[in-house]
Amino acid sequence: MTVAEAILLGAIQGLFMFIPVSSSSHLVLTQHWLAAGGSSVPSPDTPEMIFFNLVVHLGTMVSVVLVMRKPLVRLISGTVRELSLLRRRRTLRHLIHLKLIVLGLITTAVTGVLGLVIREFGTEVFATPWAVSLLLLVTGVILWWTDSVTDTWRGAAQMTLMVAIVIGLAQAAALFPGLSRSGLTIAAALALGMHRKIAAQYSFFVAIPTIVAATGVQSLSLREHEGGLTVGWDAYLWAFVVATVVGAGALWMVLKLLYRGYFRIFAIYVVVLAVVTLIVQPDFSEPPVVDEVPVHEEQTA
Repeated sequence: MTVAEAILLGAIQGLFMFIPVSSSSHLVLTQHWLAAGGSSVPSPDTPEMIFFNLVVHLGTMVSVVLVMRKPLVRLISGTVRELSLLRRRRTLRHLIHLKLIVLGLITTAVTGVLGLVIREFGTEVFATPWAVSLLLLVTGVILWWTDSVTDTWRGAAQMTLMVAIVIGLAQAAALFPGLSRSGLTIAAALALGMHRKIAAQYSFFVAIPTIVAATGVQSLSLREHEGGLTVGWDAYLWAFVVATVVGAGALWMVLKLLYRGYFRIFAIYVVVLAVVTLIVQPDFSEPPVVDEVPVHEEQTA
């Protein structure tokens, strides 16, 4: 992998991790473009690319912390304060920050359990051009609908176990190519009556433990690896920096557009992408091969 390829993949990870237009679709299209140009990026199941995924996901997690540092500080400081009062309270009813932390972990757990089931049976059935195009259209419809939502009444104090579970299910569904993690989780939150700002913050809050859990599971496959990595450390460093910077810009833009009800911009783009996907007809089930070396593929939404 060259530094230029690492920068490109890092930028795509950072950009489409947060923009609700399905990162998996864009990464698959990018890998086919790289293959057509004769790239020899390592196979996704090699230690080099597993470690690369860990690096760029860490970068996007840093993006969330940077952009949402103020609400995150409020959440953490509020939780610490409420923990000191927990002995005098028998329920979590009035412990809003602590309750959000608990519900966020439940959302992550639901995603993890369902995600393992989805990966066990595989997503190959949905990894065809027509299926991905259909799911992209579904994403477009959902994004278009989000701008029309006006009946929102649920704030942080009104968060419930049901809301946490539903958002966890929506986040797991984004494992299928063509569905967007941020788009589905925000739409699910809005459908349950959450205010736009709370819906966005919760969606990206739960992205932090989800990324940590996913990268932790993925890193287990590196335990038995012996020897060095063939990809240079400069490529990993550039990928991390680019994923962080681009991710922060993308997240900032998404939040601004969501608050103003401009998600239909992304809906139009996704519909166009669905048409392009049908025309290009990429094979989403198998990475393209160049000199018997398949290139990078990503499944995060």
